[in-house]
Amino acid sequence: MSGEDREYVMRRAKELDVKFIRLWFTDILGSLKSFAITVEELEKALAEGMGFDGGAIEGFARTDESDMLAVPDPSTFVLLPWRPRDRHAVARMFCDVYQPDGQPFEGDPRFVLRRSLQRAAEMGFNYYVGPELEYFYFQNSEAPPIPLDQGGYFDLTPLDVASDLRRETVLALEEMGIGVEFSHHEVAVSQHEIDLRYTDALTMADNAMTYRLVVKQVAMANNVYATFMPKPLAGHNGSGMHVHQSLFSGGSNAFFDPSMPHNLSAVARQFIAGLLKHAPEITALTNQWVNSYKRLVPGYEAPVYLSWAHKNRSDLIRVPAYKPGKAESTRIEYRAPDPACNPYLVFAVML
Repeated sequence: MSGEDREYVMRRAKELDVKFIRLWFTDILGSLKSFAITVEELEKALAEGMGFDGGAIEGFARTDESDMLAVPDPSTFVLLPWRPRDRHAVARMFCDVYQPDGQPFEGDPRFVLRRSLQRAAEMGFNYYVGPELEYFYFQNSEAPPIPLDQGGYFDLTPLDVASDLRRETVLALEEMGIGVEFSHHEVAVSQHEIDLRYTDALTMADNAMTYRLVVKQVAMANNVYATFMPKPLAGHNGSGMHVHQSLFSGGSNAFFDPSMPHNLSAVARQFIAGLLKHAPEITALTNQWVNSYKRLVPGYEAPVYLSWAHKNRSDLIRVPAYKPGKAESTRIEYRAPDPACNPYLVFAVML
């Protein structure tokens, strides 16, 4: 972190009248963790990090080695749009977790992804992803879940009563600098999807964590309940996190080769082969809950076989059709992950 980065954050906090900064990081399961500091502590946090008890965080450390530091990433400084803005605004920053001796904590999911991205960079590649996170709205958090609507894929009002919820969510995400491509009703009753715009994997992992919180925050503000549980309703489609991904090298899409069948380069084919070979191990991270496997059953557009195809959405890997003149859009879609995963670890293990 450069002194210039620190100065920028300090200046922006003053300009925006920020009083509180929420420092965010994730545990090994992908649960968002947070604690707040006042703006008076921001300079210290940026320079030295803020200490916390890592022994109380799932998967982080034993009690006798629990002291850790959360060091804010200045590039992730942004206001929280659902908090007061006229006076004493609230901002957030994602943190990297360090040991007291200044070494990165190897169990920090953000560091795990950074390490994988560094290995790819040493091979000449940048890794880009575009996940599709599906979720459900219910009337409340009680069981059995009560859907808000009986709509289906791409249904419009009056069946899709959640249009305004999606609208508020998209506006909040864009206000936080997160690009959104489109939103729509999904296949199952009361199931929805908002697609985030393709970007580098580290930024996208941060965006995915933010997205899940914003969806729940907007739902709560409107007295409904949002869940990313993979399969909350028996007999209906579950929620997936289909991940579109590609490698770029020197500004060009390394997955594209016009001389090869289907315009898929050797690198792309090797990437697909690696995912197929290691899918059993990868699945431990892309589908980490017991409920995850209630989704991975035949008949609901969820993959159940180690296979790839160009059109079939029941395959583990789908290769979207090539659009002439759109070499940069050549990609593969890995369809097994569900939205209750840890996106940092999922992107890292797929890469």
